[in-house]
Amino acid sequence: MSVFYKVAKKIIMLFPKPSHPFNLNNDGVKTYALWQFERGDDTLSSYKGFAKINEMFEDKVVLDIGCGAAGKTIYYSKLGVKKIYGLEILEKYRVEADALAKEKSSQDKFEFVAGDGASTQFESEMFDTIIMNDVVEHVDDPNALFAECHRILKSGGRIYLNFPPYYHPYGSHLSDAIGMPWVQCFFSDRFLIKLYKDLVKGLPDGKERIAFRISTDLNGKEYFSYINKITIRKFNLLAIKDKYKMLYYKERPIRKVVAPFAKLPLIKEMFVGMVIVVLEK
Repeated sequence: MSVFYKVAKKIIMLFPKPSHPFNLNNDGVKTYALWQFERGDDTLSSYKGFAKINEMFEDKVVLDIGCGAAGKTIYYSKLGVKKIYGLEILEKYRVEADALAKEKSSQDKFEFVAGDGASTQFESEMFDTIIMNDVVEHVDDPNALFAECHRILKSGGRIYLNFPPYYHPYGSHLSDAIGMPWVQCFFSDRFLIKLYKDLVKGLPDGKERIAFRISTDLNGKEYFSYINKITIRKFNLLAIKDKYKMLYYKERPIRKVVAPFAKLPLIKEMFVGMVIVVLEK
């Protein structure tokens, strides 16, 4: 182990880790699904300046893409939906999602579906509303995702999406183990892969976390496969303008005090906490 690695690791470990659902689950504090459920309203607050809750959900067929353990999906099920589907690529969350749906008496309106958002089995023009909360930064091909959403969304239907750009303080999505903000700006992926593996390998779900975040390419090189490093600039270059009307677009700063920095072209990516978008087919 190099001296640089040892020193850098000690510096990084001085930063406390933010609260994270993986760690709360391991500590027996609350399940991932319940953690999500309790934050359902926080997500919807992103759109309250543009859309009313009934516009988004009441009497509508809704799809929540990348729902994880579907806690937020089940929260949305309480908002007057006709039917809501939680789509998640990881089948393992089905049991936890169904248990919470039963606990919240939502089993008749909620359905968990395991699958890829870029290639679904849903019928064309099936949904009135599609939700994508913290999803765009994780998919392999965002253009393919938006093309599939266009197929399954009704004419006049809307997509409500938000995502943290890659240079957000925790845009590396490693905060379950690494608390240092902007760590991806200071260290290489090779360094961060080694550090992350060292920090989680002894945890009860350590192997699972590593497998979830890290893959090996055809040349035998490890890389972070769970994130595509999308930036604000890259998002605005996606092929969505020909398919959708952009009804709302907002770059929300990480804190009000740094709002001026979130408007400066060369450094804004580091100070925007969330990109919030509403699209209409």
